[in-house]
This record gives sequence, structure tokens and C-alpha cells, in this order.
Amino acid sequence: MTIGGTLAKARQEAGLTVTQVAGRTRIRETVIYAIERDDYTLCGGNFYARGHIRSIARVVGLDPEPLIGEYDDAHGGSPQAIPARQAFEPEIPVRFRERRAPNWSAAMAVALALVVIYGVVRVATGHESHKTAQRAAAPASTRPTPGPSHSEAVAQAPRKEVTVRVKAKRASWLNVRDAKGKQLFSGVIQSGQIEEWTTKKRIHLVIGNGGGVRLTVNGKDVGSPGDGGQVVRLSFGPRDPVKG
Repeated sequence: MTIGGTLAKARQEAGLTVTQVAGRTRIRETVIYAIERDDYTLCGGNFYARGHIRSIARVVGLDPEPLIGEYDDAHGGSPQAIPARQAFEPEIPVRFRERRAPNWSAAMAVALALVVIYGVVRVATGHESHKTAQRAAAPASTRPTPGPSHSEAVAQAPRKEVTVRVKAKRASWLNVRDAKGKQLFSGVIQSGQIEEWTTKKRIHLVIGNGGGVRLTVNGKDVGSPGDGGQVVRLSFGPRDPVKG
């Protein structure tokens, strides 16, 4: 019996519908129907096909490893080992935004200008020292409110880029693409490995083991996105994660 036939029979014996399997694996129903007909064109590649077979097999109560072995035999064998540097390096350099130091020179120039203006006003109006003391003792409500500092203005600026950090708790295959579909990373990350990407607009991820990784999005820890062995598809933008 074929891989698809074995999965379909096990699903039926488990009393599950394709809709129920789709809900538990988060794999589209059309993809599950195609796999049960041994059509893997909708999977998007051998990595995804293996992940789908593994997820479906676990839900219907089968050991996925013999099915994965059968799939590899029919599709050119299992993935060959690749150098660690090639597996863990993004295909394009990760861009990190450079922190800008506060412009102290401009602040000092403004302060000096205020001192000069104050001195000119004192000379022009001929105020006596006791009037100066009275003005210094005026209620705080009458004093001008200082404007926002340079650092506050930077903090209030809208974020234009999205940064996603992935830390592997267990081995998992991962595919990362930007908003235009350009591949930033594709491969297996091992336990303890940390990867990070920064790009404009959006980052799209496909994770083969949702419970095996921990995500940090724009500096906020969002935890593990799924269960062990679960294939998860995610997309993040500059304003994510949205506050609940």
C-alpha cells in the first residue's frame, strides 16, 4: 500500500475526517486530500512533504519514520549532510540598525543660545535683582513645559522594520522569506542554535517543529508557536506582536 493509502486507511480507522486532521495539524484540507492520493505537488518541496507526512501520521496513530523512509526511497533519498556554516547562515547578510548617540553638540548650542537671549532681555529691560528673584520663585504652573528630548522623539517614531529571533529547543527545519518572497533562510536548526533576521514590511516563516523553537518578535518573547512535530506557518510585521 502507498504512503497516501496508508495514511487514508489509518485516518478512517481512527474515525477522523480530513477536516479534523486539518484542524489538529494546521495543514490545509486540500493538501491532505492530495497526500492521500500520493500527490505531493502542493507541499512545496521535500522538506514540507516530510513534515506533513510526519504530522498526519502522528495524528492518525502511525509511526511516521517508516513512511518517511518510504518517501525518501521514492524521491531521491533523505537530505544529504551539509556543512554547519552553510546550514545556519542566512542567504543574505542580516542588517542591524546602528544606534545613534544623542546629539549633545546641538543640545549645548541651544542651551548657550538661551543663555545669551536671557542676558539680552535682562539688559534691555533693566530688571533689578529682586525682580529676578521673584520670577525664579513663580509657581511651576507658569513655567514653560520642556519639549520632548531627542531620545523620546526617536522612541515615538513608528517602527519600519520587523526583527524575528528564533532559538531552537530541539532540532527543527525552518524556512524564512521576506515580504517579496525572497528566501532568507532554509534548513535545519539544531538544539541551542539562535538565528535572527531583520527586514522591511514582513517576515514569513514555516516551522517544521512548532514546539521545538521559541520566538522573539520585535524584542518581545512570544514563546513556542505550536506543539512538538507540528508544522506552523507564521507572518510578522513591524507592529507585531499586537498588544491584547
